[in-house]
This record gives sequence, structure tokens and C-alpha cells, in this order.
Amino acid sequence: MAAPGKGEATGNVVSLRPRRNWLAQWPITLVLVGVGIAMVMIALDNFRRGSIVLSASVLLAAFLRLLLPDSDAGMLVVRSRRIDVITLAVLGVGLTIFTFWVPPPS
Repeated sequence: MAAPGKGEATGNVVSLRPRRNWLAQWPITLVLVGVGIAMVMIALDNFRRGSIVLSASVLLAAFLRLLLPDSDAGMLVVRSRRIDVITLAVLGVGLTIFTFWVPPPS
């Protein structure tokens, strides 16, 4: 008899419920909606405004990761809280600086 593989019964009780409730992923959903809006704005030739929305979304991710406990932050949790917040804050501030650094079209 072959060893049990994927999808075969092993005698253990398997829960059919998803591991996490998808509604618990509201922080990453909020951030990704902001990124999507920014991409649409940039595609519609509003580079500066879209870039501001993009950097605000990244800074929102840093803010949410800082304030929410690991159990509520959902998919924003990648590494330790300190590393996540520092990485997102540096990226958000860097995007903001580059947004205002790029000269407007003439």
C-alpha cells in the first residue's frame, strides 16, 4: 500500500474551514485598494497625484503594521514588527521625496 499523499485519508480529522477568515485581511486590502487607485491615476496621466496616493498607501501600511497586533495585521506581517515598519516607512518616505523631486511636465 502506498503512503498517503495529498488528498488521501490519513486517519486525522481535517477541518474544511479556511485557516483564517478573509475579512480579517482588511489591512492589506485597504492598502492594495490605495495602490490600485494610484496605478489608475498614474495611467490616466496624473503622475504626481497618483504617486502621492501610492506613497500614502505605503505609509498607511507602515502605520497599520505599527499599530495593529500581529493577529490583526494579517498579511501585512512579513517579518518582525520593527523590520516591517522601518522598511515600509523608508519606502513611503522615499516615494514621497521622489514624487516631489521629479519636475512637472512643461
